[in-house]
Amino acid sequence: MQIRTRMETLIEEMLDGQIMLGEAISEFEKLYIQKALKRHARHFSKTADALGIHRNTLAKRVAGYQTPPKTPKRLLVRRAK
Repeated sequence: MQIRTRMETLIEEMLDGQIMLGEAISEFEKLYIQKALKRHARHFSKTADALGIHRNTLAKRVAGYQTPPKTPKRLLVRRAK
């Protein structure tokens, strides 16, 4: 099966599941980078070269995957004194 056909099938499933574009792009990038890092034994310079990005860019993106998303201030509950 060609890559385009496989991607079209996956996209159809994601659209049926009401996955938003931003979420789909973020998850694709995260998984793509994780697989590339594994392939290059977590060597950032080799992985960055293979992906065509700077090593610092790769490091920033990986660091972003490891930190939990920030909770909006309006959702934070104040503690009672």
